[in-house]
Amino acid sequence: MDWNFRSAGELATALRAGEVSSVELTEAAIAGIERDEGVVNAICVPDFDRARAAARHADQEFGRGEDRPLLGIPVTVKESYNMAGMPTTWGMPQYRDFVPAEDAVQVSRLKAAGAVVLGKTNVPLGLHDLQSFNEIYGTTNNPWDHGRTPGGSSGGSAAALAAGFGALSIGSDIGGSLRAPAHFCGVYAHKPTLGLAANRGMVPPTMQALPVDFDLAVVGPMARTARDLALLLDVMAGPDPLTLGVAHDLALPPARHQRLSDFRVLVLDEHPFIPTGSAVRAGVNRVADALVDGGAHVERHSPLLPDLAEAATIYTQLLFSGSVARFPADAYEQLRTRAAGLSADDRSLGAARLRGMVFSHRDWTRANDRRELHRHRWRQLFAEFDAVVCPITPTPAFPHDHNPDLLERRIDIDGVEYPYLDQLVWAGLATMPGLPSTAIPAGRSSEGLPVGVQLIGPTFEDRTTLRLADLLEQRIGGFQAPK
Repeated sequence: MDWNFRSAGELATALRAGEVSSVELTEAAIAGIERDEGVVNAICVPDFDRARAAARHADQEFGRGEDRPLLGIPVTVKESYNMAGMPTTWGMPQYRDFVPAEDAVQVSRLKAAGAVVLGKTNVPLGLHDLQSFNEIYGTTNNPWDHGRTPGGSSGGSAAALAAGFGALSIGSDIGGSLRAPAHFCGVYAHKPTLGLAANRGMVPPTMQALPVDFDLAVVGPMARTARDLALLLDVMAGPDPLTLGVAHDLALPPARHQRLSDFRVLVLDEHPFIPTGSAVRAGVNRVADALVDGGAHVERHSPLLPDLAEAATIYTQLLFSGSVARFPADAYEQLRTRAAGLSADDRSLGAARLRGMVFSHRDWTRANDRRELHRHRWRQLFAEFDAVVCPITPTPAFPHDHNPDLLERRIDIDGVEYPYLDQLVWAGLATMPGLPSTAIPAGRSSEGLPVGVQLIGPTFEDRTTLRLADLLEQRIGGFQAPK
């Protein structure tokens, strides 16, 4: 039997029933990686010796009648997480030899749950791209089409899942870095509510691992089924014990509904800054039709929806304000000079990026005040709706583009080119206010590429979007292995 594409839930059941051993699952996963890794290049730092030892230990635990949530299940970890004894480079050549002494808190939680870590997955340089390539580890290819990207920055994790390299993975998200790779590779991912999952140890090389509250970034689970996302989120969720002095535990409210017919859903497929490509629009409509067929209450418009143009502008400013905060002084002064030359009437996303890069603290505070108004609008909207369905990016996976200047790159949307970075606006819709968002498969394009959508939900009601994802998976199907 081929175990490599089975869900974590199925593997857990088989392990507990004695139908398979963790050693057998681990050896099958390693054999799959060794067979296909040459064309996918998802596992940039294999850890097979320790994985085999962990699998043997898991089987001993099963033999003693012990159990843990992920006991014996093969998984992978995004390269950007610290793992003791393994390099953490973030794809930056100057740190190719950096090896942290301690595990990131989420790696510790995976191991405490009994998972068998196969290795680390590839990322873009500094995690700053919707692709996954770097000088150290090379280019990760989309398992559906090796000439296309698997996404970024958790692209190695999504490609690994799509290729059958482990049942689960953990990634991170600030610009869609969990959701875009899931969309491009046909798998599932969940961007948790901001602050739900502790992030200590998911830091750039040499930076001290501290329990820092990030402004936009989160860590989260990736899987091949919606239920596996929920299983892994239960392992990941909870505050850092360094901040509370207690073991991680956080009681999230249950899903608002259990039946599809009880959900109230707002469906969006148009954005003022960038068009939605036909393949993605079809995916959104496929989900909308399934909701209607299942008896859900579906609307296409609502006066409660926050202004999408302002939301994208605030997100862009906050994102790029943080991204250049540690730039050298001379580079920062050059940006200030460029920003000063902008027309006061320029309200493009390019202008928002440049203005955000040179934000003063006063500027940032004003943007943050506007964010709080948007959060309040979302609270009002989620009093009338349970979830919002919308795109993750405007297109399926695009061909590799290694132009080092992201501002020169373009994204082709149905034959028309747009600025590459403008495609972040849909991901930013959930990121800016810190809302949970679940990425789900929604069929394939006419070219046979996966298409996904995101389900955005209320703050700390992560279980609501995860349950909706599960119900939709039952209705329209979910992950399919690439041929």
